[in-house]
Amino acid sequence: MTEIISTTILLILIMDPLGNLPIFMTILKHIEPKRRRVIVIREMIIALIIMLLFLFVGEKILIILNLKTETVSISGGIILFLIAIKMIFPSENNNNNENISLKEEPFLVPLAIPLVAGPSLLATLMLLSHQYSNHISYLIGSLLIAWLFTVIILLLSDLFLHLFGSKSVHALERLMGLILIMLSTQMFLDGISTWFKN
Repeated sequence: MTEIISTTILLILIMDPLGNLPIFMTILKHIEPKRRRVIVIREMIIALIIMLLFLFVGEKILIILNLKTETVSISGGIILFLIAIKMIFPSENNNNNENISLKEEPFLVPLAIPLVAGPSLLATLMLLSHQYSNHISYLIGSLLIAWLFTVIILLLSDLFLHLFGSKSVHALERLMGLILIMLSTQMFLDGISTWFKN
């Protein structure tokens, strides 16, 4: 049960729904509210299909590459640490993403990929599928919970931005980054510990 909770939190932090709120709002601001909800749900379903695909195929790819569990854990910890650093100290390029506005209705890119199902999340799913190959049902459950949580936040984007404001949303994202640093450090240490035991 604790593994499901920790994995769910990890996936929510990487999906970063709060960090994606301003970008989603900017891209969809010229679209009617009803149509906006339809687009968000459609893009999230596409993202879920891609994530499930990587969850099932990822473990096989890592077996073909002959990667050990401790190697996966150490590399996963490093990847997540780098993601967390970007969340806490966003670059100017990340901030400029908020100025993106599409005249056409977005499809697949950039909402489903890379904002939700980005390279970091897909890589993490591959690593988790290898690490918990005997508990794939738990991973699916964690992914669905994290996905549903992200969908709810994005559908309520107007409400969140109105209640908290953009500065508070950015502050929450940094807090999520701090939590992700702790999770990534634990994953890295677990990998090191397993490596020494073997």
